[in-house]
Amino acid sequence: MPVGDRGASPRILVFADSLSFHGPDGAHAADEPDLWPNVTARALGGSADLVGGIGWTARDAWWSLTGDPRVWADLHHADVVVLAVGSMDTLPSPLPTYLRTGLRYLRPAGLRRTARGAYLRAQPRLAVALRGRPAVLPTKLTVHYLRTAVDALRVLRPELPIVGWLPSVHRAASYGYVHTVRHRTAAAMTEWGSSAGVPLLDLPTVVGSHVLGGHGNPDGMHWGWDGHRAVGAAMAELITPLLTRDGT
Repeated sequence: MPVGDRGASPRILVFADSLSFHGPDGAHAADEPDLWPNVTARALGGSADLVGGIGWTARDAWWSLTGDPRVWADLHHADVVVLAVGSMDTLPSPLPTYLRTGLRYLRPAGLRRTARGAYLRAQPRLAVALRGRPAVLPTKLTVHYLRTAVDALRVLRPELPIVGWLPSVHRAASYGYVHTVRHRTAAAMTEWGSSAGVPLLDLPTVVGSHVLGGHGNPDGMHWGWDGHRAVGAAMAELITPLLTRDGT
């Protein structure tokens, strides 16, 4: 449950990867007051509902939108939707996604631990050797799933404001400090957002120095609370004129 009165308006429905619920010391429950969705909600005098998961891409947001009955219910009450995905799409993925995520299904447990450990050791080396390619999701698919999600939302709720953000930056040793695809995906998302009328928060401008300066999570990817506060304030500023225009 989000911080504050669940019935408070505006209600923000956020589709998110782990950047939206990890702080400086790991993952937190969605009602943690310092997470950026709750910072944004407080600034707007409303509440936030978070739907997300570790490693979520634009494709996962689309799958959630079409396959989660909880989301279908939330959409009836949302005053704005935030597509806070795209960052994980750009990370190096030496193994195809279905193989990487399939490691959890290996049995027995000893084999699973051995395979996962081998992958985690190889991942940074392969990221460097393959120059950050392939990424978790190709740029064209990131844009495809975002476009498809927005088109579907506008069929359901034509008046519903929708915003997103551009991929964040990282200094993660686990990815060999490589982030080759981010610039291409950010450019494609910017072009799409402009043509689709979806405002996009420039995450690197807001939180880039925080991450690259080593002020966030030691993993080099997720944010500290100062980063969450900065993103929350910037997102509230982005959303405010849309709600005013909509009469909320």
